[in-house]
Amino acid sequence: MDSFEINKIIAAVLMVFFVMFGIGKISDFIFHVEKPKTAGYKVEVSKSTATQASNADQAVDISTLLAEGDVEHGQNVFKKCSACHSVKKGGKNKIGPALYNVLGRDVASIDDYKYSKALIAYEKSWTFIEMNDFLIKPQAYIKGTKMAFAGLKKEKDRASVILFMNQNSDNPLPLP
Repeated sequence: MDSFEINKIIAAVLMVFFVMFGIGKISDFIFHVEKPKTAGYKVEVSKSTATQASNADQAVDISTLLAEGDVEHGQNVFKKCSACHSVKKGGKNKIGPALYNVLGRDVASIDDYKYSKALIAYEKSWTFIEMNDFLIKPQAYIKGTKMAFAGLKKEKDRASVILFMNQNSDNPLPLP
């Protein structure tokens, strides 16, 4: 191969380099875009929308929710709870307190169980609504509770467990 062939190859490589570099510079000049000061998108939410969303979480129609539940399904879902709780009449406390007769009784009212300070200070009764709100995410509902359960996210699961616990009582509460 003579030097003329080598010169043509080098010239071709340089030409490709200059064309690619030139196209990049020309396109930057034609399509100039200023970079934003902060990266990302700002999503604006009106306060009324945020308030409605938080109120929607709290305003649960408990009778509609319980209508979705099934006692037999609740018994199956309660197996998650049975590692720490007993629901049998005369059942003993485990890691958590016995839950026989739980609906309708005061929170933290079993004498032979050591409740967290948060539950003792709560001073309410276990109603259908209280139990539903608690079962969504116990540690978020009553801050400081010792119950390390992630919660039941599905409405049918919560409704079924509540119906199952209500059935396991000497005096089940009347359904709303």
